[in-house]
Amino acid sequence: METNIRILVVDDEEAICTALKEVLEYESYQVTAVQRPEEALQCVANESFNMVISDIKMPGMNGLELMDKIQEISDIPIIFITGHGDIETAVSVIKKGAFDFITKPLDLNRLLITVRNAEERRHLVRETKQLKRKINSRYEIVGDSPAIRELKAMIDKVAPSDARVLITGENGTGKELVAHWLHEKSARAANPFVEVNCAAIPSELIESELFGHEKGSFTSAIKQRKGNFELADHGTLFLDEVGDMSLSAQAKVLRALQENQITRVGGEKKINVDVRVIAATNKDLRQEIEQKNFREDLYHRLGVILIHVPPLRERLEDIPLLVNHFLHLVCEHQKMPEPQLKKGAIEALQKLPWRGNIRELSNMVERLVILCGNTITREDVARYANC
Repeated sequence: METNIRILVVDDEEAICTALKEVLEYESYQVTAVQRPEEALQCVANESFNMVISDIKMPGMNGLELMDKIQEISDIPIIFITGHGDIETAVSVIKKGAFDFITKPLDLNRLLITVRNAEERRHLVRETKQLKRKINSRYEIVGDSPAIRELKAMIDKVAPSDARVLITGENGTGKELVAHWLHEKSARAANPFVEVNCAAIPSELIESELFGHEKGSFTSAIKQRKGNFELADHGTLFLDEVGDMSLSAQAKVLRALQENQITRVGGEKKINVDVRVIAATNKDLRQEIEQKNFREDLYHRLGVILIHVPPLRERLEDIPLLVNHFLHLVCEHQKMPEPQLKKGAIEALQKLPWRGNIRELSNMVERLVILCGNTITREDVARYANC
């Protein structure tokens, strides 16, 4: 157990403060005990604490008022102790955001278990935030060119709605990043984001992947399986490379979008689904419609909002920002120091054709980090550009 966990105890009874301080310090916690809520607020504002243990009924500001003020400046867990406890009060304080509620006289074993649980939750919350920051940095749309500013503005405008979006652009431009941010900035952000690469799934399996199947519906269906529409319920379903979907699967997707219902392969029961569908493609779907490879009615269902992601060659001014971004990610992942990037190297990178767009640039930066020394020069770019 950590020995640097700091706990703030707030109780207007000096004896309670003293007893809790002694018990918690015996367990190797660092404890500050105060008798006035106003003093507790000053402590939280000026110092760092891992949790607060507070009485509810105190002269002047009560414990619930204290919690409201603490939550304005910190997200530390708060444990309430009180001699006036009942079920209604306990439910009320938990709903307001308290971690737990313990009645006096205190059961010290329960108190210590609650303190440990509060610290474990604090760790989980912190790790979740760190993980989310890492994920968001992975999906960050980097650039300040007019094209990217326009793209970000469109995402901000469209994301809060439930409108279906069709994202177009060449391979490697970052269409999946747009889909991710449309989900993250929507009211569905806390619910699943399910991605399906329609080009990577054999045509005979795509319907099972999207809609699920019942046990025994085909040879290898040894048990019932939910499809991606069900898995994305109340969230977002991202159909990447939708232009590669078979015509039979297109028909079923169209029906699902029209009825907000799906039927598993081999099943008869209709299942309600609440899904926002975002699709992406590198194909010209208008041309695919003319060639009878894509349904025009599905195109209109998917393309309520059209977002085009520009190729890298149309925003070369973003390359310095993109290179620095990938340098940081690559060096952090490879646990290597960041090399110095010479001006000539950036100029050389801006002159390359970038047929593979952002994905090609990311690979190029990783190659340069691994193969070059502490400095990346124009000559290095020329040497490794065609590897």
